Amino acid sequence: MAKGLLLGSVAIAMMVGVTAAPASASTTVDLLKRLHEKGILDDAEYQALLKQETDEAAAAANGGGEQATWKDDKSLVHVSGSGLGLQVGDINLKISGSVNGFYVHDHADSAIPSHMVVGGVAAVGNSSAAIRNGLLPGFLKFEVTTTQGGWDVGAHFGMYPGINSAAWGALGANNGGQPTALATSGIDFRQTYLTFGRKGFGEVKIGRDIGLFASEQILNDITLLSSGTPGGNVAPANTTLGRIGVGYIYTDFQPQITYTTPSLAGFTASIGLFQPLSSLSGGSEANKSTGYQAKLVYDGKFGGVGARLWLAGISQKHNVIGGSSYTGRGFDTGAKVTVGPVTLVGTYYGATGLGTTVLNLFDTDGLGNKRDSHGFYLQGLGTFGKFSIGGSYGESDLSFATAADALANPTLVKRNSSWVGQVRYGLNSWVTLITEYVATKSKAHNGNEAKSDAVAAGGILFF
Repeated sequence: MAKGLLLGSVAIAMMVGVTAAPASASTTVDLLKRLHEKGILDDAEYQALLKQETDEAAAAANGGGEQATWKDDKSLVHVSGSGLGLQVGDINLKISGSVNGFYVHDHADSAIPSHMVVGGVAAVGNSSAAIRNGLLPGFLKFEVTTTQGGWDVGAHFGMYPGINSAAWGALGANNGGQPTALATSGIDFRQTYLTFGRKGFGEVKIGRDIGLFASEQILNDITLLSSGTPGGNVAPANTTLGRIGVGYIYTDFQPQITYTTPSLAGFTASIGLFQPLSSLSGGSEANKSTGYQAKLVYDGKFGGVGARLWLAGISQKHNVIGGSSYTGRGFDTGAKVTVGPVTLVGTYYGATGLGTTVLNLFDTDGLGNKRDSHGFYLQGLGTFGKFSIGGSYGESDLSFATAADALANPTLVKRNSSWVGQVRYGLNSWVTLITEYVATKSKAHNGNEAKSDAVAAGGILFF
C-alpha cells in the first residue's frame, strides 16, 4: 500500500485474511517472496520484511511467556500468565481480575441462651442456604507502570465488587447483606496507591493497600479461594469470614506509607506508617499519632524444599476521649514449606489491646484496660494433577482485661475455632472448582457454646 500498488481497503482485507489463516506465517512469507520476484520489493526491503515476519512468528510460537497479538513501533497488546496488558510507548497498562460464587449451606445451632456468645463467629439461629461470594469478593485491578528518570513508578487501582446486595451503613460494602429485590451489590474500592523504586533502592508505596501485620496469614490461607466460616449466611455480606477470627486477625486494607527493601540473600523487610484506627467496641477516640507496622520475609530453597518464613508486627496508640489512653500491639509469625506436591503452613499471632477477628474489636473493656489475644492455624494442601486436597485447623482466643471485666461480660467469646476440609479441581488455567466442609465452634467464658456446620460448593476464576 505504501508503494501505491494497493488501495487501503484491499490492503486491510489482505491483512485480515493473512492473520485469520491457520498458517499465517507461511502465507505471509509466500506473499513476500512473490512481491520480491515481481520486482515490487527490492533485495533490502525483502530481507528486512522477511526477518520481521520470522521474528514475530518465533515470538508467537513461544508458548511460555507473553504473546504479541498486534504491534507497531510504539504499541503492543499482549497477554501474560495473568491479566491483559497494553503497552503504549514506555507506559504499560495491566488489567486483571477475578470472579467467584458459591452455594453455601450453614447448619446452625438454635438461638437459645446457652448458645449466645458475644463475638462468636459460629452462626446461631435457623439453618440457611445462600448463593454468595467466598472470602474473596470479585475484583478488577488496573495497574499503570513505567520507567521515568531511572525510577520504576506505578499507579494501582483495585475495585472489589460482591455478587450480593449490600445494606449500606458505617462499614460500607462490608455491612450485612440486604437480600431483597431492587437492591444492588457493593463495591469495596480497596486499593488506590502509587509506587516508585529502582534496583538497589527498593520500593516506596503511598496510598491504600493491604496491611503488613497478618497479611501473610490470610494470603496463605486455603479458604482465601473458597468460603470457610460463612458468617451471616441468611443475609450474605460482601464476603464470608474464611478463617478470619478463627486463626488470625484480619489485616485489612489501610492508608499507608510503606518502604520495602530490595531482596538480600532471600530476605526482604517492610516498614510503614499507617492511618490510626479507632476501636470498634471501646469509647470514642481522637487519635493523635500514626500506627506502625513492619514485616520481615525470607524466601529460599533447601535442596528440593521451598520455604517462606515471616515475622510481622503492629503498634498503635489510642487516645480515648474522657478516658485512659492505651497502646495496642501485636505480632504474627509463620512458615510455608513446599515439598513436591505438598504445601504445609503453620502460623501464630499474639496481641494485647488489639482484640479479635478484626483490628480493635473487643480490644479493651471500654475503660482502657487491654485484653490479650492469641491464635494459630495449621494447614496442609496436596496437589495431584488437576486435583488438590487440603485441610486445616485454627483458633483465636481472647482473655478478659480484669476481674471486673469478667463480671460485666460473662458471655464474651473465649475461643473461636474451626476445622476445614477442601477439594479443588482445576478445570483449566482460568477456573477452579471447589467443594468444602467447615465445622465452626464459638465458646464464651461462662461456658456458653455455639456450633455450625457448613458445606460450600462453587468456583473461582482468575484472569
